[in-house]
Amino acid sequence: MKKILPHSIFPVIFLLPFAFSSQAQQSALVNTGNSAHAVLQGVNLGDVQWTTGFWAERYAVCRDSMVPHLWETYNDAHLSHAFTNFEIAAGLDTGSHSGPPFHDGDFYKLLEGVASLYAVTKDPKLDAMMDKAIAVIARAQRPDGYIHTPVLIAEHRNPGQAKAFEDRLNFETYNMGHLMTAGCVHYRTTGKKSLLNLAIKAADYLDSFYKRSSPELARNAICPSHYMGIIELYRTTHNPEYLRLAKDLINIRGLVSNGTDDNQDRIPFRQQTTAMGHAVRANYLYAGVADVYAETGDDSLWYCLDRIWQDMVYKKMYVTGGCGALYDGVSPDGVSYSPPHIQEVHQAYGRDYQLPNMTAHNETCANIGNLLWNWRMLQVTGDAKYADVLELALYNSILSGISLDGNSFFYTNPLSASAAFPYQLRWSGGRVKYIKLSNCCPPNIVRTIAEVPGYMYSLSTKGLWLNLYGGNRLSTRLSDGTALQLLEETNYPWDGKITVRLEKAPATEFSIFMRIPGWCHQAQLQVNGQAIKTMLSPGQYVPMKRRWKAGDIITLQLPMPVTLVEANPLVEETRNQVAVKRGPVVYCLESAGLPQQAAVFNIALPAKTDLQPAFTTIGNSRMVELDGHARLIDNGSWKNSLYKELPQGPPASIPVKLVPYYAWANRGAGDMTVWMPVMR
Repeated sequence: MKKILPHSIFPVIFLLPFAFSSQAQQSALVNTGNSAHAVLQGVNLGDVQWTTGFWAERYAVCRDSMVPHLWETYNDAHLSHAFTNFEIAAGLDTGSHSGPPFHDGDFYKLLEGVASLYAVTKDPKLDAMMDKAIAVIARAQRPDGYIHTPVLIAEHRNPGQAKAFEDRLNFETYNMGHLMTAGCVHYRTTGKKSLLNLAIKAADYLDSFYKRSSPELARNAICPSHYMGIIELYRTTHNPEYLRLAKDLINIRGLVSNGTDDNQDRIPFRQQTTAMGHAVRANYLYAGVADVYAETGDDSLWYCLDRIWQDMVYKKMYVTGGCGALYDGVSPDGVSYSPPHIQEVHQAYGRDYQLPNMTAHNETCANIGNLLWNWRMLQVTGDAKYADVLELALYNSILSGISLDGNSFFYTNPLSASAAFPYQLRWSGGRVKYIKLSNCCPPNIVRTIAEVPGYMYSLSTKGLWLNLYGGNRLSTRLSDGTALQLLEETNYPWDGKITVRLEKAPATEFSIFMRIPGWCHQAQLQVNGQAIKTMLSPGQYVPMKRRWKAGDIITLQLPMPVTLVEANPLVEETRNQVAVKRGPVVYCLESAGLPQQAAVFNIALPAKTDLQPAFTTIGNSRMVELDGHARLIDNGSWKNSLYKELPQGPPASIPVKLVPYYAWANRGAGDMTVWMPVMR
């Protein structure tokens, strides 16, 4: 490849006449502040500064390792080619496109993560990094707003032959959707419209495209990140055409002929009441529809969202918050079960209670989609049950997707792993630094960790809502514009004590809402040492309305006993087994947590467990492990055996150490399981 150096790589930016929010640098990650049908809105980007504890550590790894590592990866043409594709499309380099068709979207997600990091750090190096990349992306974009490097590069090589939206699996709208979201976040954190203007041009192109496209051509909306992107662009620019476009995109799905559950368009959305098909595409769709509901209040959309959510949470979600059980499945709702008509569904939500462990797919992007969806449901309703699912996924099936040092990744997140498993799985397992054929998950998880500050708190006309807990300082303004500052001190999720010290408060009354997680019983809440006499129900926010003043102290105590969790007996693979939880964290047993020669799959837990929390360190990460005893069921060798008689002697007691599920596979290769037989 030959680099071509232009006189200037900075394009002319056409400023478009939209009524941008005057609070450009003071807007939430998902800006529902003016959404007529949302109860809550997030605090401003940059309002939360980590101080100590779990998220301060994870954020430091994101800042110092995750972002620099991934930025270097995406700028290494021999490894990723993601940014090189933009350079070739911009005419700054020669060569062919390389990588998956959604590679542009991967880079946009990384840009969004860098912008979110900049909101807190204000590091000028991050700003310069983004400026340089945005200039190249702008040069690559066509004058009509279309941008998709595989097609743009093909157009340069063979003018007139390459066509936009010719291949429905080309992920054009997915990529543009991530451009829109990144453009909004970048504008809010920097005040610059450089990336936002590119997003506007792309949205205007899509608007024009869908006005003239046939319903069949509209099937190109693979993995609809653009629903969220278009609504966020509407919230940023206040251009009503974007809201209309988002509503049209939902309606047009029902006009597709021969649709599939793989793309959630076999039937119109307003007829869907179950989580179906490709889990990443499904969760992105549900999140986008929730955004549309927040703006329109269309009850026909909420009816479906509510029932799909119940179906997913109560019948199809893993104990870790993971989604998408099957590597490859078939649609359970296809028109026929005769072989010519069975529909293949990749990365699928399976049937009710179909939750295998060793072959579980649980792609990290699907789990992040679960968070994005539940965040929007929470903002619409203020119902803590959505925060419960968000927290579950965040601490378990999302964090498991990245190593503790921030430099290697999982594509899938199974609940069991064995070196003796006799089949080649679609994903062979083990953490890798670059997922060559599907590197969508690494930038997704990096942007998510960079954006955790935006999920901690919400605002409403009534006051401040504490959704998640972690050591931080909040400096924000309530909905009436008055200043509020507080310091939260806690070692959550390892300890359930949370102390909130108000440092600045308005003179008027307002409410502070403390979330009692659904897993917590017998919570205790005090203000200035006096117990709050309100019932503290699990899975609820507790409102405390008063005239707060600087110096007031709120103390919330969330008991965190070790608990054994069982699944619905219709989940065949986990019948008569238990998983271990403490607080929001799910634990697992690895080979490294057993005495030498003991095997993970010969271990049973007594129903009256003696597991106790103890601090440990893996790599440079401090966490709580669970130490205790289990039973060793030794049945000898299973070579040439499918069945054996159960041993009659009493099982031996052996010491075990369980670690948080998110931390598995950070101590080398070994077997792992979340679910273990229980001895009652």
